Amino acid sequence: MKSYTPEKLVVISRYRNYFPTLPEDVRRDVFRRIDALIQEEREYCDPGNAKHMAQILTSIAMYEVLQRHGRTEAEAYRIVSEEMWKFLDPSGMQKLAKKSFFLPLMKKLVPFGFKKGSGAGWRYTWHRDDPKDEFHFECNECLYARILGKRDMMKLGAMCCHADIINYGSLPFTDFIRTETLCQGGKRCDFRFVRHATDAGDGWERTKSI
Repeated sequence: MKSYTPEKLVVISRYRNYFPTLPEDVRRDVFRRIDALIQEEREYCDPGNAKHMAQILTSIAMYEVLQRHGRTEAEAYRIVSEEMWKFLDPSGMQKLAKKSFFLPLMKKLVPFGFKKGSGAGWRYTWHRDDPKDEFHFECNECLYARILGKRDMMKLGAMCCHADIINYGSLPFTDFIRTETLCQGGKRCDFRFVRHATDAGDGWERTKSI
């Protein structure tokens, strides 16, 4: 927890480009709110959760502080969500997905990356018997749902879920299928990637996942 500071969390959050454009008094209040949130959620402030907590706590702080400084709830949500999504760049993943080794690579890297980048508050189910053209897993316990749910801010969780649609929803040759998430009222977050011999529109229809 010693490594958790408001300044460090903002720097590794998806708001790091937008944050400096805010007025000084707003930035100061966001830092103060993040500092309080770190104390409130200290049980989850471990090294593995740093990147996740940066998104969660910075989103909460900006959403609340913008309203305190005169924005309506709808305006605050629009700003926070649009700035998060604007930061994302799926081009690297899309380029990689053109390669034939993409799905075998995902099967190795995703479980390893989630193990290294997940601390307290997470639980996954991995499947080792998928056919070569499929890869699926479930998230059974989610830190976003834990923290945002008790604060009645699940819409911020759904906002973060949508980041996966931006990152994976238009991959070449690959269909990303998700039917439910914990932050959107589901019993789990189900992830499935299906590899096709052709790109979308040429023999298969891309799934409209949530």
